[in-house]
Formats: sequence, C-alpha cells, structure tokens
Amino acid sequence: MSVFQRLLDARKQRGAGLWALLDPDRTPGEKILDLALQCEKSDVDALLVGSSLLLSSRFEEALKLIKGRVSLPVIIFPGNANQVSRYADAILYLSLISGRNPDLLIGEQVKAAPLIREYGLEPISTGYMIVDSGGPTSVQFMSNTQPLPQERPDIAKAHALAAQYLGMKMLYLEAGSGAKSSVSERIIEEVRGYVDLPLIVGGGIRTPEEAAQKVEAGADFIVVGNTFEETGGQEKIEVFSQAVHQAGEKRIAKLPISKERGRPTN
Repeated sequence: MSVFQRLLDARKQRGAGLWALLDPDRTPGEKILDLALQCEKSDVDALLVGSSLLLSSRFEEALKLIKGRVSLPVIIFPGNANQVSRYADAILYLSLISGRNPDLLIGEQVKAAPLIREYGLEPISTGYMIVDSGGPTSVQFMSNTQPLPQERPDIAKAHALAAQYLGMKMLYLEAGSGAKSSVSERIIEEVRGYVDLPLIVGGGIRTPEEAAQKVEAGADFIVVGNTFEETGGQEKIEVFSQAVHQAGEKRIAKLPISKERGRPTN
C-alpha cells in the first residue's frame, strides 16, 4: 500500500490525523529518535522530517535512525532539493504555489526528481501555501515570497483550486515554524468548502484545543513541530493526539449516512 493511501485510510477511519514535524537542526542525534519513538507510542499518524535551513549534516543521519526503529510513515518535508534521502518512505513533493519564486514553483523540484526516482521514494504532490502569521518566519524569509493574507480567504481559495486543477494530491496551509499565530479557522473553512483535496494545516499550533479547532474547521491533518520539540514529552503528545482524533471522530459522526465515513464534506 502506498504511503498516500495509508494516510487517506487513516483519515477515513479517524476523521483526521496528527503528524509530528521533526527538525534535525533543532533536535540532534538520539534526541530526535527519542521524540520519534514518543510520537509512535502516542498514536501520531505520521512523521515529517525536514528543515527550512538545514544548518547541519544531521539530516541523513536522523532519517536513518528514525527509519530503522519506527513503523510510522516517515515523510520528508524538504526545504530544498538537498533534502532528499533514501532513508524515508515518501516525500512531500512541494510546489510553493502561494509565491512567485520560480525556484520553488518548479526549479528545486526538477533538481530533486532524479534522486527521488533513484531512491525509490514515493512523491506526494502537494500545493504549499504560506499564510501570514503576524510576523516573519523562516520559511517566508528563505522562500523570498509574500504570504497569503489571513483576511483575504478568497485569495487562498483561488490558489487552492489552481492546485487541484493542476492535479496535486494534497494542500498544505502553513503559518511557518514558530509563527505568532496559526492559520485561521476562517481560511480553513473557506478552502475546505472550495476544493476536494486533503488539507494539511501547520505552524503556530501550540495547544491541543487549537489543534482540535483546526480539525473542526476542516483540516484533515494537523502538523505540530516546535511545541513537541521545546516542551515535549509523551504525555503532551498523547493529549494532542487525543484532541485531534476526537475532533475527527466528531466530524465523522456529523456526516450524513449516505456520505462515506471520514470523507470531508464541502
């Protein structure tokens, strides 16, 4: 079974999923493996590994450690074409559709494509959309692009629909690592009601309650990174996991009987 299908099955069964973002720059060596193992024990659905900057050479080492010990899907969340490795199950094949930087629309993807093929990684084509979070973030600075305004969901909707028409498999609404504020429920609701693609939401989500609110607004997968790295511990991860999955189960329960369980309604 493909990783993408495995993710869709988890969404169908549980209504929503929690992904943990592990950054080798922030969490080196055995610490990143410990965090990955805590996530697995805490019912997290998948692991993302990547960094906007990648200040060290620990990326490959971290993936190798995690892949050898964890049964969860290990998915690369690349900041550029250098973040490709054989020690993963899949890679989010991101195109930064919210910006107009050609390198991040297609340039880095061309560089990465031959390595993805050589390593046998599963590419998951994803429309990546940076949303304004109230201040500059690493991804905003490194991408050299303007974020989508929170108060203009129509702009986000148009970009999301373009991603769907281009044949992308998923959408990622990103406030950025360490964001002052997360993607608003209004934007999530508007985008969810406009497109059919699975919706990932991440950046600036600091509490289980906030994560649940994103699911209730229409997010299919919640990504949490800094919060687990800075104030982690298995108990905290478990609380996040329970909040996301309980919100997902409530969403399933609200679906009409004629609808497929777990499938978001527009």
